[in-house]
Amino acid sequence: MEFTAKQIAQFLSGQVQGNENAAVNTFAKIEEGRPGAISFLSNSKYTDFLYTTQSSVVLINRDFKLDRQPEVTLILVDNAYESLARLLTLYSQAVNPPRQGISPLASVSESAQIGKDVFIGPFAVIEDEAVIGDGTQIYPHAYVGRGAKTGNGCILYPNATLYYGCILGNRCTMHAGSVVGADGFGFAPTQNGYEKIPQIGIAQLEDDVEIGANTCIDRSTMGRTIVHKGVKLDNMVQIAHNVEVGENTVMSAQSGIAGSTKIGQWCMIGGQSGINGHIKVGNKVNLGAKTGLMQSTPDGQNVMGYPATGLREFLRSSVVFRKLPDMKQEIQELKKELESLKAKLEDK
Repeated sequence: MEFTAKQIAQFLSGQVQGNENAAVNTFAKIEEGRPGAISFLSNSKYTDFLYTTQSSVVLINRDFKLDRQPEVTLILVDNAYESLARLLTLYSQAVNPPRQGISPLASVSESAQIGKDVFIGPFAVIEDEAVIGDGTQIYPHAYVGRGAKTGNGCILYPNATLYYGCILGNRCTMHAGSVVGADGFGFAPTQNGYEKIPQIGIAQLEDDVEIGANTCIDRSTMGRTIVHKGVKLDNMVQIAHNVEVGENTVMSAQSGIAGSTKIGQWCMIGGQSGINGHIKVGNKVNLGAKTGLMQSTPDGQNVMGYPATGLREFLRSSVVFRKLPDMKQEIQELKKELESLKAKLEDK
């Protein structure tokens, strides 16, 4: 497929600056541009590539300040990154259109309810009384347990597992190896070891939630673990039992939330962060990478470190931390001087 800058600008409600007939048929990073490709620029660190890129067209924010006029054709948009996402979505749908049909190698219970235009690949398993929404794509070796439900337009990639009774909203995506509804980590210590506490609740994802490869969302002890609409979870994220994750929150890889914690809306949680159980995190709270959050946090806080502290305080502490070896040496030298002065005074 090939599109002109003019056609793309019309789709994005953008404005062409340069050759409106410049044609593109692929995508490329601006630093790796080539003729026939469209790139984007939203980070000022890459501005220099705008004047050297070989791409035919570049998406750029309307308010981006240019040092000089580049030779490449520009499409001015309100948000270059968002516009790129829209174009990539169209491209992805074109090169990998939804499939339909149920493979004869799939195992689908007679009591399961299968919607319209569904794809179920080889060796996928759909258990009794499961409900599969219209247009849902279930790839090979994925599993939907007894009584579990998916909304419309969901995607379960290979080896994704939706445990019994758990629920996906519309347009949810489970990447390969992800698990929704495994037992929460509940064990009662006894004299003879640990007695398992049955986890009789469910896990539920609302609309437009996407979870990465090998991410786990545990079912609740009672009630439900719930991930609200628009949440995006990276690979290898752990959501424990009875956790609630607010709308449009994002979490980077290897982060984890302990049981019964409530996370607010529009939070951003950096990679390898850990959040304590039974606390409440407000709306629009940002956690830097490797943060250990031990206590409840009000709205709008930026925190980092272990244990977590304000971002500015953490940065100031980091400067001091790097100087600790020199400070230790200085203290030792000062101690020696004090001991020498004390010895001289005693001699007098």
